[in-house]
Parts: sequence; C-alpha cells; structure tokens
Amino acid sequence: MDKILVIVEHKNGLLKKVSQQILGFISDFCRQSEKKILVLIYGEKIAERLFEEVASWGADEIITIENQCFANYNPAIFIPTIADVIKKNSPQLVFFGNTAVGRDLSPRLAQYFNSYMISDVIDIKIEKDKFCFTRPVYGGKLFEEVETNGELVFVTVRPNSFGNSVNYHKNPHIYNIEPKAITNFSYMVSDILRKESEEKSLSEAEIIVSGGKGLKSAENFVLLEELARVLGAAVGASRSAVDAGWRPYSSQVGQTGKTVKPKLYIACGISGAMQHLAGMSTSQVIVAINKDPEAPIFKVADYGIIGDLFEIVPVLTEELKKIFKD
Repeated sequence: MDKILVIVEHKNGLLKKVSQQILGFISDFCRQSEKKILVLIYGEKIAERLFEEVASWGADEIITIENQCFANYNPAIFIPTIADVIKKNSPQLVFFGNTAVGRDLSPRLAQYFNSYMISDVIDIKIEKDKFCFTRPVYGGKLFEEVETNGELVFVTVRPNSFGNSVNYHKNPHIYNIEPKAITNFSYMVSDILRKESEEKSLSEAEIIVSGGKGLKSAENFVLLEELARVLGAAVGASRSAVDAGWRPYSSQVGQTGKTVKPKLYIACGISGAMQHLAGMSTSQVIVAINKDPEAPIFKVADYGIIGDLFEIVPVLTEELKKIFKD
C-alpha cells in the first residue's frame, strides 16, 4: 500500500484544472514519504504533451488506456478495465476530480471493491501514514472529517479546493494497457450530443463575472453576459440568484455550489454572504460592484466600486470593448 493512484481527466490535450490540483497536492506529500504516484490517463487518442504535463507533477508511473472504446464515458467498459489496474497495483488511495465522470465512476469502483468512498473533499491533512479528509455535509452547514485506516479508499476532490503547488519533474515509466474485453453489454454509449455554444466551465475559467440578487431579475443577467463575452469569461451566480430561478444551479458559486479560483472575479450585486465567499475568496483578483458600502464583499475585494451596477456594468463593458478593439 505504498502507492497513490490519480485518475486524471483531460480536454483538448491538456489536463483539467482539478487533475492538476490533485497531482500537485499529492506530489508535495509524496516527496516527503516513500509513496509513489501512479497516474491513469484514458481516451481514444492521448496527446503527447499530456505525458510531459503529468511528468511535471512528479508522477512515478503513467498508465494509459488509449483505445476508441474510451472515447466516451461508459461505465460498462471503464469499471472492469480500471478495476484491473487497481488490482495489479494495490494503491492505498484512488483520487478523482469531483466532476460528472468522477462522481459516477468512484462509487461504482468503491462498490466493486466493497471499499470506502469519500466524496467532495475540500481539504486533506496528512500525518505520517494517516489521511484526514474534510468534506461539507448538510448543504455546507457543517464540515465532516473522515480519517482513513490504511485500507483502499476512493476519493473525489472538489475543484479549486487546494492551493498552488510547485512542479517537481520526474521521468516516469509509461505503459499502455488494453481494455478488458466485454461482451455482455446492458447498454452502449454510441455518441454524446453537445450544445452548439457550450458555456465556459466555472471550474476551469480564468475570468468569472458573477451576479447576485442585486440583478433583480433573470433578464438583467444579459448585462453580465455581455461583459463576459468581452472578457472571454464565464458567468456565475450567488445562491440567492439561483434560488430565485434566475440562473441554473450549474452557475452557482459558493460552498454549496462550485468553488472557483480564477485570475479575475467580478462580483456584481453580490453582498458577500459567508457561503458565497467560501467559494470564491481565493481568486487572484476580486472586483466588487455594489451600492451598499457596508457589503461584506468589500472586505475580500482587491478593488471596490460603490454604485449602481445598472449604470456601472454597461459603462465598464463599453470601455473594455474599446481597449480590446485597440
């Protein structure tokens, strides 16, 4: 049990941010211990630069499954093949991002091995060979700490929960395995239909423009969408805006929504409840626009604009258009 397995996700030839964050955190720990980092990469075609990127985070071994069967997520194919990897390597911990795939794959594997699973982890404390995981429960009202006992555990990590880590390049051993042959499919995933204009992912975005109840209606979010188009940003929302039905839950930033860590976060009409601050306070630069000078959001903001967002945001958008046009 001297190994830790990280099952990474990638898009357009690059690791997803949550996979980078997990690798960075685990690499920091493994440099001070005898444990090895194994990384599993799967897909129909794996870009060469992915190997260099994974190596830069201190991976000791890279296991690849490069096969057309792994073009789209299908648990009927994924579970037996990944289970074989786990059996052969006997890791102590198996990490996933708390993504759509990670949330589906990890409990299935935990059930397969009759093992433990800890989901939506936001912090990990390590003492010698013991791991203590922190996760929110009851809609983020409480935090639960779970300590492992050395047995196999499957863990999903909430994106943007860990701080920055330093790269530690190694020259990992790389080898490919073939998917386990499956003949008795109950179903097959033949294709995945994607939206023609796919919204930017909040978890991956470098710039986010978010709105709260100060927007007053769903229709007024068009102001933020226009600003986001100019900046190439994603659009987020506070819990109050989501609860009001103005934005979908996938847009919610906060303890019960998504934890984000962009280079720039612009909060418009958001007062700054603790639940919201917990999800965005680690952003590199925070700009707050609010007419209430006592709003808690100003305590974490790097730049604050006190005023009516319905006057400020359109002017900001027009001025930025001029800058980017030049």
